Amino acid sequence: MTTTTPPITLDDVRSAAARLHGVAHRTPVLRSRTLDALVGAEVHLKCENFQRVGAFKFRGAYNTVSRLPPDRMSRGVVAYSSGNHAQAVALAARELGTTAVVVMPEDAPPSKRAATEGYGAEVVSYDRYTGDRAALAESLATERGLTLVPPYDHPHVIAGQGTAALELLEETGELGALIAPVGGGGLIAGSATAVKGLYPATRVVGVEPEAGDDTRRSLEEGRRVTVPVPRTIADGQAVPTPGELTFAVNRRLLDGVVLVDDEAMRFAFTRLKIVLEPSGATPLAALLTGRAGPLPPRVGLILSGGNIDAERFARLCAPGG
Repeated sequence: MTTTTPPITLDDVRSAAARLHGVAHRTPVLRSRTLDALVGAEVHLKCENFQRVGAFKFRGAYNTVSRLPPDRMSRGVVAYSSGNHAQAVALAARELGTTAVVVMPEDAPPSKRAATEGYGAEVVSYDRYTGDRAALAESLATERGLTLVPPYDHPHVIAGQGTAALELLEETGELGALIAPVGGGGLIAGSATAVKGLYPATRVVGVEPEAGDDTRRSLEEGRRVTVPVPRTIADGQAVPTPGELTFAVNRRLLDGVVLVDDEAMRFAFTRLKIVLEPSGATPLAALLTGRAGPLPPRVGLILSGGNIDAERFARLCAPGG
Protein backbone atom coordinates (compact mmCIF):
# COMPACT_ATOMS: atom_id res chain seq x y z
CA MET A 1 0.00 0.00 0.00
CA THR A 2 1.24 3.47 -0.80
CA THR A 3 -0.19 6.87 -0.04
CA THR A 4 0.60 10.33 -1.32
CA THR A 5 -1.03 12.11 1.62
CA PRO A 6 0.09 11.08 5.14
CA PRO A 7 -2.82 9.77 7.27
CA ILE A 8 -1.73 12.18 10.01
CA THR A 9 0.69 15.09 10.36
CA LEU A 10 2.54 16.86 13.14
CA ASP A 11 -0.30 19.40 13.24
CA ASP A 12 -2.76 16.56 13.97
CA VAL A 13 -0.61 15.44 16.90
CA ARG A 14 -0.46 19.02 18.18
CA SER A 15 -4.25 19.32 17.85
CA ALA A 16 -4.65 16.13 19.87
CA ALA A 17 -2.29 17.49 22.52
CA ALA A 18 -4.45 20.61 22.87
CA ARG A 19 -7.59 18.46 23.23
CA LEU A 20 -5.92 16.26 25.86
CA HIS A 21 -4.53 19.17 27.88
CA GLY A 22 -5.89 18.97 31.41
CA VAL A 23 -7.53 15.60 30.72
CA ALA A 24 -4.66 13.17 30.12
CA HIS A 25 -1.73 13.10 32.51
CA ARG A 26 1.53 14.65 31.37
CA THR A 27 3.51 11.58 32.39
CA PRO A 28 6.98 11.82 33.95
CA VAL A 29 10.28 11.35 32.13
CA LEU A 30 12.63 9.36 34.34
CA ARG A 31 16.41 9.03 34.29
CA SER A 32 18.69 6.36 35.76
CA ARG A 33 22.47 6.64 36.12
CA THR A 34 22.63 2.85 36.43
CA LEU A 35 20.82 2.38 33.13
CA ASP A 36 22.93 5.04 31.41
CA ALA A 37 26.10 3.29 32.54
CA LEU A 38 24.86 -0.12 31.41
CA VAL A 39 24.02 0.96 27.87
CA GLY A 40 26.52 3.80 27.37
CA ALA A 41 23.97 6.48 26.55
CA GLU A 42 21.80 9.12 28.19
CA VAL A 43 18.38 7.45 28.40
CA HIS A 44 15.10 9.28 28.88
CA LEU A 45 12.15 7.09 29.90
CA LYS A 46 8.65 8.35 29.07
CA CYS A 47 6.57 6.51 31.66
CA GLU A 48 3.11 5.93 30.24
CA ASN A 49 2.49 3.42 33.03
CA PHE A 50 1.55 6.56 34.98
CA GLN A 51 -1.05 7.61 32.39
CA ARG A 52 -4.76 7.41 33.16
CA VAL A 53 -5.88 3.74 32.91
CA GLY A 54 -2.21 2.85 33.32
CA ALA A 55 -1.24 3.07 29.64
CA PHE A 56 -0.81 5.40 26.67
CA LYS A 57 -4.08 4.20 25.15
CA PHE A 58 -6.15 6.84 26.94
CA ARG A 59 -4.59 9.49 24.70
CA GLY A 60 -5.92 8.07 21.44
CA ALA A 61 -9.25 6.93 22.85
CA TYR A 62 -10.15 10.30 24.34
CA ASN A 63 -8.95 12.22 21.28
CA THR A 64 -11.22 10.06 19.12
CA VAL A 65 -14.36 9.83 21.26
CA SER A 66 -14.28 13.54 22.13
CA ARG A 67 -14.52 14.44 18.44
CA LEU A 68 -17.81 12.60 17.84
CA PRO A 69 -20.79 14.76 16.85
CA PRO A 70 -23.57 14.94 19.49
CA ASP A 71 -25.90 12.45 17.78
CA ARG A 72 -23.25 9.74 17.60
CA MET A 73 -21.92 10.56 21.06
CA SER A 74 -25.37 10.00 22.55
CA ARG A 75 -25.65 6.49 21.05
CA GLY A 76 -22.36 5.27 22.51
CA VAL A 77 -19.21 3.59 21.26
CA VAL A 78 -17.85 0.08 20.79
CA ALA A 79 -14.23 -1.11 20.82
CA TYR A 80 -12.19 -4.31 20.74
CA SER A 81 -9.08 -4.79 22.83
CA SER A 82 -7.02 -7.17 24.97
CA GLY A 83 -7.21 -4.67 27.80
CA ASN A 84 -5.57 -1.26 27.67
CA HIS A 85 -7.61 0.19 24.80
CA ALA A 86 -10.66 -1.37 26.43
CA GLN A 87 -10.05 0.55 29.63
CA ALA A 88 -9.18 3.71 27.72
CA VAL A 89 -12.41 3.72 25.68
CA ALA A 90 -14.45 2.88 28.77
CA LEU A 91 -12.96 5.79 30.72
CA ALA A 92 -13.17 8.20 27.77
CA ALA A 93 -16.84 7.32 27.32
CA ARG A 94 -17.53 7.84 31.01
CA GLU A 95 -15.69 11.18 31.05
CA LEU A 96 -17.66 12.36 28.02
CA GLY A 97 -21.04 11.22 29.30
CA THR A 98 -21.69 8.32 26.94
CA THR A 99 -21.60 4.50 27.08
CA ALA A 100 -19.16 1.87 25.84
CA VAL A 101 -19.30 -1.78 24.80
CA VAL A 102 -15.94 -3.55 24.60
CA VAL A 103 -15.09 -6.85 22.90
CA MET A 104 -12.33 -8.57 24.91
CA PRO A 105 -10.66 -11.99 24.56
CA GLU A 106 -11.64 -14.62 27.10
CA ASP A 107 -8.00 -14.89 28.23
CA ALA A 108 -7.50 -11.16 28.76
CA PRO A 109 -5.77 -10.43 32.08
CA PRO A 110 -8.47 -10.42 34.77
CA SER A 111 -7.25 -7.10 36.13
CA LYS A 112 -7.77 -5.44 32.74
CA ARG A 113 -11.29 -6.84 32.37
CA ALA A 114 -12.19 -5.81 35.91
CA ALA A 115 -10.88 -2.29 35.31
CA THR A 116 -12.82 -2.01 32.04
CA GLU A 117 -16.04 -3.01 33.76
CA GLY A 118 -15.18 -0.70 36.65
CA TYR A 119 -15.17 2.26 34.27
CA GLY A 120 -18.74 1.33 33.33
CA ALA A 121 -18.30 -0.56 30.05
CA GLU A 122 -20.22 -3.65 28.99
CA VAL A 123 -17.74 -6.44 28.15
CA VAL A 124 -18.45 -9.02 25.41
CA SER A 125 -16.04 -11.98 25.37
CA TYR A 126 -14.60 -13.97 22.45
CA ASP A 127 -11.89 -16.57 21.76
CA ARG A 128 -8.87 -14.70 20.33
CA TYR A 129 -7.59 -17.85 18.58
CA THR A 130 -10.82 -18.69 16.72
CA GLY A 131 -12.92 -15.52 16.76
CA ASP A 132 -12.77 -12.31 14.74
CA ARG A 133 -12.88 -9.41 17.21
CA ALA A 134 -13.19 -6.72 14.56
CA ALA A 135 -16.12 -8.47 12.89
CA LEU A 136 -17.86 -8.94 16.24
CA ALA A 137 -17.39 -5.27 17.14
CA GLU A 138 -18.63 -4.13 13.72
CA SER A 139 -21.69 -6.35 14.10
CA LEU A 140 -22.45 -4.79 17.49
CA ALA A 141 -21.96 -1.32 16.01
CA THR A 142 -24.51 -2.05 13.29
CA GLU A 143 -27.03 -3.72 15.58
CA ARG A 144 -26.94 -1.04 18.28
CA GLY A 145 -26.04 2.07 16.30
CA LEU A 146 -22.70 2.45 18.06
CA THR A 147 -19.56 4.16 16.75
CA LEU A 148 -16.54 1.89 16.44
CA VAL A 149 -13.34 3.18 18.05
CA PRO A 150 -10.51 0.99 16.69
CA PRO A 151 -7.49 0.28 18.94
CA TYR A 152 -4.99 1.73 16.47
CA ASP A 153 -6.14 2.02 12.86
CA HIS A 154 -7.78 5.46 12.99
CA PRO A 155 -6.24 8.91 12.34
CA HIS A 156 -7.49 10.40 15.62
CA VAL A 157 -6.24 7.40 17.60
CA ILE A 158 -2.80 7.58 15.97
CA ALA A 159 -2.57 11.33 16.53
CA GLY A 160 -3.55 10.94 20.17
CA GLN A 161 -0.90 8.29 20.78
CA GLY A 162 1.71 10.55 19.19
CA THR A 163 1.25 13.09 21.98
CA ALA A 164 3.39 10.91 24.28
CA ALA A 165 6.42 11.41 22.04
CA LEU A 166 5.55 15.08 21.57
CA GLU A 167 5.62 15.61 25.34
CA LEU A 168 8.89 13.71 25.63
CA LEU A 169 10.57 15.92 23.04
CA GLU A 170 9.20 19.07 24.62
CA GLU A 171 11.03 18.07 27.79
CA THR A 172 14.25 16.63 26.34
CA GLY A 173 14.80 18.47 23.08
CA GLU A 174 16.30 16.59 20.16
CA LEU A 175 17.15 12.93 20.72
CA GLY A 176 19.30 10.70 18.57
CA ALA A 177 16.78 7.86 18.69
CA LEU A 178 13.32 6.99 19.97
CA ILE A 179 12.38 3.40 20.80
CA ALA A 180 8.77 2.33 21.39
CA PRO A 181 6.68 -0.87 21.40
CA VAL A 182 4.79 -2.05 18.32
CA GLY A 183 1.47 -3.87 18.52
CA GLY A 184 -1.01 -2.69 15.93
CA GLY A 185 1.33 0.20 15.23
CA GLY A 186 -0.61 3.22 16.51
CA LEU A 187 1.85 4.31 19.19
CA ILE A 188 4.92 4.01 16.98
CA ALA A 189 3.13 5.65 14.03
CA GLY A 190 2.01 8.61 16.08
CA SER A 191 5.40 8.84 17.76
CA ALA A 192 7.24 8.71 14.44
CA THR A 193 4.99 11.44 13.05
CA ALA A 194 5.81 13.72 15.99
CA VAL A 195 9.52 12.90 16.04
CA LYS A 196 10.19 13.14 12.31
CA GLY A 197 8.07 16.28 12.08
CA LEU A 198 10.29 18.02 14.62
CA TYR A 199 13.65 16.30 14.15
CA PRO A 200 13.89 14.43 10.83
CA ALA A 201 17.33 12.99 11.63
CA THR A 202 16.16 11.20 14.78
CA ARG A 203 15.99 7.43 14.35
CA VAL A 204 12.67 5.81 15.29
CA VAL A 205 12.85 2.13 16.16
CA GLY A 206 9.96 -0.18 17.01
CA VAL A 207 10.11 -3.25 19.24
CA GLU A 208 8.07 -6.43 18.81
CA PRO A 209 8.07 -9.77 20.67
CA GLU A 210 9.76 -12.53 18.70
CA ALA A 211 6.50 -14.49 18.67
CA GLY A 212 4.66 -11.65 16.91
CA ASP A 213 6.87 -9.97 14.31
CA ASP A 214 4.14 -8.99 11.85
CA THR A 215 5.31 -5.40 11.47
CA ARG A 216 8.96 -6.35 10.95
CA ARG A 217 8.00 -8.89 8.29
CA SER A 218 5.60 -6.43 6.67
CA LEU A 219 8.29 -3.75 6.43
CA GLU A 220 10.72 -6.24 4.91
CA GLU A 221 8.21 -7.39 2.29
CA GLY A 222 6.72 -3.96 1.59
CA ARG A 223 3.18 -5.14 2.25
CA ARG A 224 1.02 -6.05 5.22
CA VAL A 225 1.82 -9.59 6.34
CA THR A 226 -0.32 -11.73 8.63
CA VAL A 227 1.28 -14.10 11.16
CA PRO A 228 -0.45 -16.66 13.40
CA VAL A 229 -2.03 -15.03 16.45
CA PRO A 230 1.04 -14.55 18.69
CA ARG A 231 1.24 -16.60 21.87
CA THR A 232 3.23 -14.17 23.98
CA ILE A 233 3.16 -12.85 27.53
CA ALA A 234 3.12 -9.38 25.91
CA ASP A 235 -0.65 -9.52 25.43
CA GLY A 236 -0.76 -5.88 24.33
CA GLN A 237 1.36 -6.84 21.31
CA ALA A 238 -0.49 -10.03 20.36
CA VAL A 239 -1.54 -8.63 16.98
CA PRO A 240 -1.33 -10.81 13.83
CA THR A 241 -1.14 -8.03 11.21
CA PRO A 242 -0.37 -4.30 11.18
CA GLY A 243 -3.14 -1.80 10.71
CA GLU A 244 -3.69 -0.38 7.23
CA LEU A 245 -3.18 3.26 8.25
CA THR A 246 -0.46 2.52 10.78
CA PHE A 247 1.51 0.53 8.24
CA ALA A 248 1.21 3.35 5.72
CA VAL A 249 2.85 5.64 8.27
CA ASN A 250 5.39 3.18 9.60
CA ARG A 251 6.74 2.00 6.26
CA ARG A 252 7.48 5.64 5.46
CA LEU A 253 8.88 6.82 8.80
CA LEU A 254 10.34 3.90 10.79
CA ASP A 255 14.06 3.24 10.70
CA GLY A 256 13.61 -0.36 11.78
CA VAL A 257 11.91 -2.88 14.05
CA VAL A 258 13.82 -5.15 16.44
CA LEU A 259 12.63 -8.28 18.25
CA VAL A 260 12.99 -9.21 21.92
CA ASP A 261 12.31 -12.29 24.01
CA ASP A 262 13.18 -10.76 27.40
CA GLU A 263 10.64 -8.25 28.73
CA ALA A 264 12.96 -6.60 31.32
CA MET A 265 10.20 -6.21 33.90
CA ARG A 266 12.48 -7.30 36.74
CA PHE A 267 15.09 -4.65 35.92
CA ALA A 268 12.42 -1.93 35.78
CA PHE A 269 11.11 -2.96 39.17
CA THR A 270 14.39 -3.51 41.03
CA ARG A 271 16.50 -0.70 39.55
CA LEU A 272 14.02 1.89 38.29
CA LYS A 273 11.33 1.25 40.94
CA ILE A 274 8.49 1.19 38.41
CA VAL A 275 6.00 -1.51 37.46
CA LEU A 276 5.66 -2.33 33.77
CA GLU A 277 3.50 -4.87 32.00
CA PRO A 278 5.30 -7.12 29.49
CA SER A 279 4.45 -4.96 26.46
CA GLY A 280 5.55 -1.81 28.25
CA ALA A 281 8.95 -3.27 29.04
CA THR A 282 9.93 -4.34 25.51
CA PRO A 283 11.79 -1.10 24.62
CA LEU A 284 13.85 -1.49 27.80
CA ALA A 285 14.57 -5.10 26.85
CA ALA A 286 15.77 -3.98 23.42
CA LEU A 287 18.11 -1.53 25.08
CA LEU A 288 19.50 -3.90 27.73
CA THR A 289 20.06 -6.79 25.31
CA GLY A 290 21.77 -4.63 22.71
CA ARG A 291 19.17 -5.49 20.09
CA ALA A 292 18.39 -1.82 19.56
CA GLY A 293 21.81 -1.58 17.92
CA PRO A 294 24.49 1.08 18.44
CA LEU A 295 23.01 3.91 20.46
CA PRO A 296 23.40 7.65 19.92
CA PRO A 297 24.48 9.77 22.90
CA ARG A 298 20.85 10.56 23.83
CA VAL A 299 17.93 8.16 23.41
CA GLY A 300 14.27 8.16 24.43
CA LEU A 301 12.07 5.18 25.30
CA ILE A 302 8.30 5.08 25.59
CA LEU A 303 7.36 2.60 28.30
CA SER A 304 3.81 2.08 27.16
CA GLY A 305 1.96 0.74 30.20
CA GLY A 306 1.91 -0.92 33.61
CA ASN A 307 -1.38 -2.82 33.78
CA ILE A 308 -0.60 -6.16 35.37
CA ASP A 309 -2.01 -7.82 38.46
CA ALA A 310 0.26 -8.58 41.42
CA GLU A 311 0.18 -12.36 41.06
CA ARG A 312 1.13 -12.35 37.38
CA PHE A 313 3.78 -9.71 37.96
CA ALA A 314 5.38 -11.77 40.72
CA ARG A 315 5.29 -14.91 38.57
CA LEU A 316 6.88 -13.25 35.55
CA CYS A 317 9.57 -11.53 37.62
CA ALA A 318 10.54 -14.70 39.47
CA PRO A 319 13.66 -16.57 38.22
CA GLY A 320 12.58 -18.57 35.18
CA GLY A 321 9.20 -16.81 35.22
